[in-house]
Amino acid sequence: MMITKDRVSSFKNVAGHYISPFHDIPLKADSTKENGIPRKKARNDEFKNLFNMVVEIPRWTNAKMEIATEEPLNPIKQDAKNGKPRYIPNIFPHKGYIWNYGALPQTWEDPFQKDKDTNCCGDNDPIDVCEIGSKVLSCGDVIHVKILGILALIDQDATDWKIIAINVNDPEAEKFHDIDDVKKFKPGYLEATVNWLRMYKLPDGKPENKFAFNGEFKNKAFALEVVNHAHECWKTMIMKKCDHGAINCTNVQVCDSPFHCTPEDARSLVESVATPSMNKENNIEAEDRWHFLN
Repeated sequence: MMITKDRVSSFKNVAGHYISPFHDIPLKADSTKENGIPRKKARNDEFKNLFNMVVEIPRWTNAKMEIATEEPLNPIKQDAKNGKPRYIPNIFPHKGYIWNYGALPQTWEDPFQKDKDTNCCGDNDPIDVCEIGSKVLSCGDVIHVKILGILALIDQDATDWKIIAINVNDPEAEKFHDIDDVKKFKPGYLEATVNWLRMYKLPDGKPENKFAFNGEFKNKAFALEVVNHAHECWKTMIMKKCDHGAINCTNVQVCDSPFHCTPEDARSLVESVATPSMNKENNIEAEDRWHFLN
């Protein structure tokens, strides 16, 4: 599937029809093609197990962009707080996010189901991805990633898994196969990831975040189990077999889903949703302010 972005926040497929980046982009990538072109030859078995990642926040940026799970066709929008656009603080020595940050489509962390490993329910979102490649990506990019490992953040008593992955087209991707390769080839990155996730809410007066497994990263095999389970939870939700709360499940391409709509209906939905205005004062100050924490 080829994805094009319309005004960044909304997505279209190759036929020009509006789609949901949450529900309509497949979880698994088509490993036989690259940028829509058949590969000349299979590289190795690892490339049969690629995943699509929807990039929400480019590395080194602060704007809290995210898939709007409660809106029709789930555009990517900037989160707001008290009518103002939300920005993540700069915590010295890091500027904004320290990875390309996004989500795995067609996954859902069920808030009504306790995770067997963390004993906490899900956070009601797709699974988050921290992409560690060398390239700064763009908001709305859809890339193929290799999953390397996973971290269990506990956010307000909810399980908020963080996948560690790398863009399969990164120049160094062939060196990375599991979480130990991150420790070997990018020393300090995993420790910085834990520290960043632990502290990023402190400037807002909130307590430190906590982790399951004492902040230990789990390996690729463990991560794949978590992803497969979240995909099954999404299937149950999209087929209306469980309580999905306020999640908007409207989709264009899951044909047997009771939430399926026509391309014409999808266009009408997108065009009928007005973008709320937000007070953009002090944006520069919010992005440029630095915080020094112990």
